[in-house]
Amino acid sequence: MKNIKNHTQTGFTLLELLVVLGIIAMLAGIVGPQVMKHMGESKTKAAKVQIEDLAATLDMYKLDLGRYPSSEEGLTALIESPDSAKRWNGPYLRKSKIPLDPWQQEYRYVSPGEHGKFDLFTLGADGKEGGEGEDQDIVSWE
Repeated sequence: MKNIKNHTQTGFTLLELLVVLGIIAMLAGIVGPQVMKHMGESKTKAAKVQIEDLAATLDMYKLDLGRYPSSEEGLTALIESPDSAKRWNGPYLRKSKIPLDPWQQEYRYVSPGEHGKFDLFTLGADGKEGGEGEDQDIVSWE
């Protein structure tokens, strides 16, 4: 006698796969915007921290030289001695180049500033003045 085995195929049907893909797409539509919102908030917070760190470094520069770098010297004076800086004791930053903001733009520096001894700021994700959320300006004087 031959052994006759029942062969049944197991697996997912096309309909079951489409239902699962639909559920995944719905979840991505709900969760995705929330994740992007938090990413924008974290970049804004990172920019605030970097501006505070650069402002503290500018204060160390002033302690050594008695003045802040001019607008022409810019933040580069923190890593390279300007010609007019006789008591320069830098570099004042650990890295050999000035950090970019979280949107890969240069921080803007003006000295003397309109809001204090110097103004240090970034224009946010859109690169334009004003804005809200991730597009807001991050400034050193607030």
